[in-house]
This record gives sequence, C-alpha cells and structure tokens, in this order.
Amino acid sequence: MTKTVKLDCQGVWKLYGPHAGEVLQAHDGRPSADILHRAGIVGAVRDANVTIHEGEIFVIMGLSGSGKSTLVRCLSRLVEPTAGSILFAGDDLLKMREKELIDLRRKKVGMVFQNFALLPHLTVLQNVAFPLDVQGVGRAAREERAREMIAIVGLEGRENAFPRQLSGGQQQRVGIARSLVGDPELWFLDEPFSALDPLIRREMQDEFLRLQSLLHKTIVFITHDFEEAIRLADRIAVMKDGEIVQTATPEELVLNPADDYVAEFTHHIPREKVLKLHSVMGPVLPAHAVAGTLREDMILADAMDRVAASAEPLAVVDAGGAMVGSVDAQAIVAAMAKGARE
Repeated sequence: MTKTVKLDCQGVWKLYGPHAGEVLQAHDGRPSADILHRAGIVGAVRDANVTIHEGEIFVIMGLSGSGKSTLVRCLSRLVEPTAGSILFAGDDLLKMREKELIDLRRKKVGMVFQNFALLPHLTVLQNVAFPLDVQGVGRAAREERAREMIAIVGLEGRENAFPRQLSGGQQQRVGIARSLVGDPELWFLDEPFSALDPLIRREMQDEFLRLQSLLHKTIVFITHDFEEAIRLADRIAVMKDGEIVQTATPEELVLNPADDYVAEFTHHIPREKVLKLHSVMGPVLPAHAVAGTLREDMILADAMDRVAASAEPLAVVDAGGAMVGSVDAQAIVAAMAKGARE
C-alpha cells in the first residue's frame, strides 16, 4: 500500500555566518564541516532529507545542539533555510508569501513547545479557543469547538480555571488542546514533555498516544530522550552536528545502528521494549500445532506473558489476520540473550 507523503524535505541547509549562501554555492552545495568551520560558519542543519508520511509519528532526536529544533523550524519556515526544498502536501513552502504562510500556520499546522506559553489572563476555555478567535470564528462556534478539545485532552470541568491554577501536566494538556483546536493537518511538537517530572511525563506520553489513536495526525516530534523516541515513534531521524545520521524504525535502529553514535543511544534499551514479533518469529505452523494468535507488530514485552504461559507455540498474524509465522518462549529468550551479549 502506497503511503501519502505529507511533508518532503530535501537537501535542506541552515547556515549561520558571513556569506553562508556564497560558501554553499562555491562548494557545489555540499561544503564539508571543516570548510564551514574555517569560513566562520555554523552548520546548524546540513543537507537534511526527510520524508514524512500522512498519519505517522516522525521523531527527530539528538543531543542538545544537534540541530533538531532548527530543522523543525526550517520545516515550518519559522526560520528561513539557506538552501533546499520543502513541500507540504505538494505545495512549495519556500515559495509561499508571508500571507500564505500565516494562513497555513493558522489553519493547517499545529505547534506545541516545551514552554507551554499559555496566556495567563485567559481561562482554559479562552486559551484553547484563542487560535479560532484570531481566525475570526464566532464566539459560540469557537467555544463549542474548544470544549470538544478540552474534553478530548481530559480537562472537562476545568474550562474556567486559569493557568496558574493548573499543574504542569494540565497546562501542557491545554497547550495540546489549543494546538489541535483548528484541526491541523500537520502537528509539530518540540520537546513538549521535557519540562515535566518523570511520572507526569510518562502520563503525557500515554495521553499523546491515546490522542493519536483517535485523531490520526501527521506528527513531527522532537526529543533528546531515546526511550521517549522509541515509545512514541513510527520512525526516528537521529541527528548529530546538524546532519541526519540515520532514519529508521525504532526496531531497525536497535538491530542495525548506522554507526557508533547511534549504537550509543540504543545499547542500554531493553530489546524486549523495541523488538516486534516479526523479528523473532519462526516458520508458519499448521493450525493444530499452535495455541493462539499474536499480532506481528506486538513488542516482545507485551507478548512475553502469553508466550511463557503457553505449552505450545503461538501463531503470529498480520493486520489482516493471516498467519505469517510462529513464536515460542525459546525464540524470545534467544532474542533477549543476543541483546545481552551485545
């Protein structure tokens, strides 16, 4: 099945320094890090290629200073790329005029940042409805839509509270509701949970996955936390020094890291939290030889109890219910033991 491309970014550079564009041109659009350094230019983003499909959670991760936030600001044109192309649903973002960009951000793009940026003098209802107010939507219609979003993020009953009366997690829920009130096609989240304490952060990750199961948004999510990335992502782009080092599923990153930098992120992650049954399954067995079924996209951690409790192998099935393999306790133990040896 062909996936629809929602955002396509090719050869994007963001350079800071004197005559950055000229230096880029003089070296055929691919100056080395050494050339940039000698020219006094900072390569915040270097030759980034990203293709994001409709309905997926695409995580961009890396350490502080890796360029992930700058790349996302280029993708949304909050900062101007030095070079490259960015297509949003086939439209060239870099050719859009200011008015077109403003309209795009108001109606088709939602953004959530680490700083909740709620308006302190407005209630929860007013904060969530604010983007529709800016668009000129009538009060009754915008408040009805805002109440729907407040209910979806679990804050029903808090409509008249002010931000100062809410916990950090509740404030971030308001920020999420506000970013979704206009029903955006593309949703940018820049380290939205990093300011929260670990317990609340975990709860917000759960909430985020719940919302995505309801809304099926196209999401670009930034984090420096690999555990958060593998928990949330369909695919991950790992950045270092402005470059994308590897783009892959969480499972592929753990099984086949592109280099030592990526391997360093993955080595401490328990394999059972990342590997899926299709990576460890054996051959298809006759129906009489299996004791039940498990989905091929289930991670080992979620399958272990059922597999361990069964005296017979279990069938592994695809999304349509067709048997694609089998799995038993020995296969799962072997996969985990391999990770321990590595």
